[in-house]
Amino acid sequence: MRKLVAFLLMAIACYGFSACSDKKASNNIITSKPKPAKQHTIQSMGDYQQTIPVKWLGNVYDVSVERRSDKDLPLTNDGSGNKFYDNQIILTINRNDKTIFFSKTFTKADFSSYIDANYGKNNALLGIVYDKVEGDFLYFAASIGSPDKLSDEFVPLVLKISNQGAVSISKDSRIDSEDHPQNPNLDEDISEEDGI
Repeated sequence: MRKLVAFLLMAIACYGFSACSDKKASNNIITSKPKPAKQHTIQSMGDYQQTIPVKWLGNVYDVSVERRSDKDLPLTNDGSGNKFYDNQIILTINRNDKTIFFSKTFTKADFSSYIDANYGKNNALLGIVYDKVEGDFLYFAASIGSPDKLSDEFVPLVLKISNQGAVSISKDSRIDSEDHPQNPNLDEDISEEDGI
């Protein structure tokens, strides 16, 4: 009797193993697909170029300002997690005979000693705008601020170029006066006051 029970147990065990081994192995691996991380695209403030004639020291000069996104500079942000390329601004002043009197590419680093380091790190060079002629100097308004076009947050600066081509920069103290140029984010027309 014991032999019969042992034989039946062995038969049941063998049947169970053979039934399992008869199933074909599947190559399908079931897993959940990982969700991609949310990525923000890097935005550009937009490029622009403008040239205006300016009467200065008895001659006419063409003052050209060109803003370009610079992908080699550290990124800036608008405080809401949106990242922007910073800008370089090429300021060129040509004489009447089309020879170059002055040409320089400005970046935010040129203005770093006039703004707070943390503010400069998180904001962009917005623009440089021709302002006026005064004696031996051409005056320009420059600004460092939020790259968001809807923001009016910026630090106003004054850029002066002498008749010898020397550059000087200072903080603008005219922020509340009527003759202060607007935020030079240059998506709008620029006043040609003191121009031709």
